[in-house]
Amino acid sequence: MGLPEDVYRASYPLPMTLGHEGAGVVDKLGEGAVGLEVGESVAVYGPWGCGYCYACSQGHENYCENAARLGITPPGLGSPGSMAEYMLIDSPRHLVPLGDLDPVQNVSLTDAGLTPYHAIKASLGKLVPGSVAVVIGAGGLGHVAIQILRAITPATVIALDLNEEKLSLAQEVGAHYAFISDAGAVDKIQQLTLSRGVQAVFDFVGAQPTLDLGSKLVRVGGDQVIVGVGSGQLPVGMLDKPFESSIRAPYWGYRSELFEVLELARSGAVKVETEVFSLGDAPQAYEKLHAGKLRGRAVIVP
Repeated sequence: MGLPEDVYRASYPLPMTLGHEGAGVVDKLGEGAVGLEVGESVAVYGPWGCGYCYACSQGHENYCENAARLGITPPGLGSPGSMAEYMLIDSPRHLVPLGDLDPVQNVSLTDAGLTPYHAIKASLGKLVPGSVAVVIGAGGLGHVAIQILRAITPATVIALDLNEEKLSLAQEVGAHYAFISDAGAVDKIQQLTLSRGVQAVFDFVGAQPTLDLGSKLVRVGGDQVIVGVGSGQLPVGMLDKPFESSIRAPYWGYRSELFEVLELARSGAVKVETEVFSLGDAPQAYEKLHAGKLRGRAVIVP
């Protein structure tokens, strides 16, 4: 199927097994693998790094200094992924215990939970009582971001989307307000904030219209956080943005943060809306994704 020229594309070696979110049960241990037991339920930490650079030593493998040079790529995003009966993991450090959490219902937390959690944590200092956070895109990641914001901040949460069903989901999972993401959304949010703007915008689309929308909402000292991989661009300069506002583009998250996300799930504060498909029906999941008919996240179960 054809894609518009401005759609984000990545070049991966083919053939390749897809699946960048992984969870399952340890079946066998390779030589030297310690800290795990056969039969243990685990989640896969996806952004693999070299393990020995400064970033990796802090557990920040998503920002590994050597990954590009060494050709290290995440499973399903350059290396064989999790859409298979078995998956090889290169190191025990890339697994996190699930304990009593259901692997099927919680597998998407490895990205759809970890990525928004990492993005939100860096703005926690601004999401104080009385603050407002906007989530643009209430789909697979956005609906989890809403729950995280409600769980770890006192902020008022506003969801924006073009899809009424996703806005309904946003309110179901805790958004205080949900508006269609159009030009009228700016006026509605400005009314709610008494024309002061919002402390943080988390954009899970990243296309030009959403970046432009977000830039109209951020207040002095606020954050515009671009999580989606759309191809939009923003001007940056002394007079282009509110004073002391920031634009960030975080990537995935830290291994330690995955532990924290799983604890939120264990407490019941975060739950991923999932639709389950068999491995044989995986093409149907991609068709629904392409058509915008997935409500939350698709999970493939061998």
